[in-house]
Amino acid sequence: MEKKRVKQSFRNEYHKGIVNLIYTYGIVSTQLQHHFSAFDLTTQQFNILRILRGAYPGACTNSHIKDQMLDKNSDVTRIISRLISRDLVTRCSSEEDKRKVEITILDKGLELLDKIDRESHKEDQILKNLSESEIAEFNRLLEKVSKFQKPETN
Repeated sequence: MEKKRVKQSFRNEYHKGIVNLIYTYGIVSTQLQHHFSAFDLTTQQFNILRILRGAYPGACTNSHIKDQMLDKNSDVTRIISRLISRDLVTRCSSEEDKRKVEITILDKGLELLDKIDRESHKEDQILKNLSESEIAEFNRLLEKVSKFQKPETN
């Protein structure tokens, strides 16, 4: 049974676009959370593992990870601590600068990402209603929106 959306009035098409974007984000986020929960991960944990895999065999600092996170409000230190407790990543002081803490993905973390990659078609299914040309246009438009200027502060 399909869920009916609440009818709303919008100031204009821009307002409607923002509401649609937020509504759709909720749907996509819920589906991704469900997908990653099968691997006992949150979307934020997956994001950190993905960032660390990109730096592998090198390491990343907390601030670099925070800058790369999709969810900028994530508590990176707490999430990393959970990944450490599962032996997916390690945290240690830098050889060059003892004040700098470096995070590195471990083999177990890489193996988990490989397992997730083998099921990546499930993530792709979230946007299955779009054709190849529509998804290309969708991505182009989202990239255009994401390049907006910071709002002015009064």
